[in-house]
Amino acid sequence: DYDGHSDLHVGITNSKGVVYNYDEEGVHRDGSGWEQCISIPLVQPDMWDLLQQWDDLLEEFSLEEAWLPHRYEEQQHNCYTFALAFVNRVRQGREPLSKAQFTERFLIPHTREASRYLTLHRQLAHTDFYIVPQHEQ
Repeated sequence: DYDGHSDLHVGITNSKGVVYNYDEEGVHRDGSGWEQCISIPLVQPDMWDLLQQWDDLLEEFSLEEAWLPHRYEEQQHNCYTFALAFVNRVRQGREPLSKAQFTERFLIPHTREASRYLTLHRQLAHTDFYIVPQHEQ
């Protein structure tokens, strides 16, 4: 039902699919409830060293004082800040990404694709179309 006009909630998953996310109650570790999310890969499959450390890095990061509930601020210190700060932590040694760079590089391409899919789905759902698999010849 997303219409493209409201804010989205952002989280980072560990290797087991648990979503770490931050809000006014602090860091949450959700094993469910994110079934209708847009998944954006952040790590290349050939980055074995990072993949091996990912869960430990994410857990350690989520326990930092910066992510305590009283530090939450809806506009400046929120779920997006949490995700971007973690990405920049993982990118240690490289220039940190700004909010604009992170949005442009990681989020916009995937949200555009999802928006096109949702638009097509809505159009098909409200017309008299029936889609069947094509038989192999």
